[in-house]
Amino acid sequence: MNRNGANHRLSQIATDWSDLFEAHRGPQESINEAQRRLLARYSPAVYGYLLGAVRDANVADELFQEFALRLVRGSFDRADPSRGRFRDFLRTVLSHLITDYRRQEMKKELPLTADIEAAPVTSSQDDQQFLAFWRAQLIDAAWTALKEFERQTRQPLYSVLRLRTDEPELSAAQLAERLAVPMGRVLPPEWVHKRLHLARQKFTDLLVEEVARSLIDSSRERLAEELADLGLLDRCQTALQRRAS
Repeated sequence: MNRNGANHRLSQIATDWSDLFEAHRGPQESINEAQRRLLARYSPAVYGYLLGAVRDANVADELFQEFALRLVRGSFDRADPSRGRFRDFLRTVLSHLITDYRRQEMKKELPLTADIEAAPVTSSQDDQQFLAFWRAQLIDAAWTALKEFERQTRQPLYSVLRLRTDEPELSAAQLAERLAVPMGRVLPPEWVHKRLHLARQKFTDLLVEEVARSLIDSSRERLAEELADLGLLDRCQTALQRRAS
């Protein structure tokens, strides 16, 4: 896929790739906003992965700042969505950062004439660690989207599901009692059961959309494959069916 074709297609949908391209061209205000969105969306996953890889908070801070600086400088403008998923691109960027750091550390420790080879950072353990951070970020984003949905519609789906998730030992009657105070009215347990069902549906719908956002090809087959890779397919199977209908 050539760059112009990619840009045309990405301009039609809200994806991580479109944000990345917007972060490198156009009016400065649009560039700044796209960079802000990318950093806000992926800072936890990026920093968590870096910290897990180097196991030093100061180094992780430095590497994260380098990642942010490269984004602001436009260093990722040659990224090509035809080469793979957005998370693969991000994983590669972070691996290069860690490799560069390790190479510099080895240069400090070894004689100048020694052959230097950076320690690999593409092990299966590293991949699984990054995948865990990526999955957590997607789930957090779905929670944020559900909270925004509640704000816009005044349907208390986020409040119900958040309370159930945080305090799973509470019965429906206890949940109703706890929720009655902020809502200012008496709530029967049946109301809680119904809202929990709706909240779980909406949450998985939003989670599937978050995963689709990270893909240039969000067809049902490709989306199902990505959900399976993330360990989310069983949880989101019915949401995937709803999306395809």
